[in-house]
Amino acid sequence: MKLQKAVHAVLLLSLLAVSALAADISGQWKAEFTLPDGSARQNTMNFKQDGDKLTGTVAGQMGEAEIRDGKVSGDTVSFYVMRNFGDNEMKLTYTGQVSGSEIKFKVSVEGAGMEFEMTAKKVS
Repeated sequence: MKLQKAVHAVLLLSLLAVSALAADISGQWKAEFTLPDGSARQNTMNFKQDGDKLTGTVAGQMGEAEIRDGKVSGDTVSFYVMRNFGDNEMKLTYTGQVSGSEIKFKVSVEGAGMEFEMTAKKVS
């Protein structure tokens, strides 16, 4: 019986430790970045995290887009947004690493063969 309680205690502590390691990125983040063509841009990201599920929006010069398929796993963040460029709808995939109050993202534009990096900083 004591062994069973000890095993349950170790499992509970392990689960708590893993939960503590997971980043909670809920709130507003601002990113300044340069596109491959040299143009400077800014985005505002509003994140809402519920466990490993991430929802929210990304807003910038092209308006606001809803985050889709958002996930947070440890310090890794991933999601995509759909954007209209002229008459073409394109998928922008964001993959990032959280480090304190910063997230370093790599952004891939599907179908355009374009990638760029951005660093978002937490505002609130």
